[in-house]
Amino acid sequence: MTAASPRTRGRAETIAEIKSIAKRHLASDGTNLSLRAVTRELGMVSSAVYRYFASRDELLTALQIDAYNELGDAIDAADGSVPTNEHRGRWIAVGRELRTWADAHQPEWALLYGPPAPGYKAPDETVEPSMRPIRVAGQILADAVAAGVLRPAPGERLSRTTREEVARLRETFFPGLPEPVVFRLLTAWATVFGSIGFELFGRSGPPLLDPAAILEHQLTEMADYMGLR
Repeated sequence: MTAASPRTRGRAETIAEIKSIAKRHLASDGTNLSLRAVTRELGMVSSAVYRYFASRDELLTALQIDAYNELGDAIDAADGSVPTNEHRGRWIAVGRELRTWADAHQPEWALLYGPPAPGYKAPDETVEPSMRPIRVAGQILADAVAAGVLRPAPGERLSRTTREEVARLRETFFPGLPEPVVFRLLTAWATVFGSIGFELFGRSGPPLLDPAAILEHQLTEMADYMGLR
């Protein structure tokens, strides 16, 4: 393998430094990220940063993709820490890791799942990285289906439009799952993400003394709901 040239290495190091500074700004300024502020801290003239990121939006996109992949790696590791045939345990490990990662990376979680930056629309290139965590959950269910151990309770009666939407998602993202299971996965996923978001953003209403215990019970309830008995 050919070694990277000094110029290429220098560019990669500068990009990494820009991202590192921008992540610190996320912690203090949220998504109101300013390229000028990042440039000042880096010691560059204001125009120099545009050789690395053409706009604030391009920098936000790079930070999002990095964060999605860091979260995806953490979820992969949590899933891999439980034997493959222990489907319920894998689901609970994934849910716990979501909360652990969110708590340890609150600015990044807010970037990914909080209100978007004014005027920013995430491009298509963020879709695949963003799907990594839920794909892991989908694979857990697919493995349970293949093993013949998924035992969901009698299902909901889905409206025609809901069935059409679930069928589209199944074809695109969850080919190993029956459509009713896809619907239940979406419901369980929204419950877990909602609970974590309520906790981190202070939106749960009455203050919870032990939100981890609440989430733990929700994970077991959602496991039952999806059929991981």
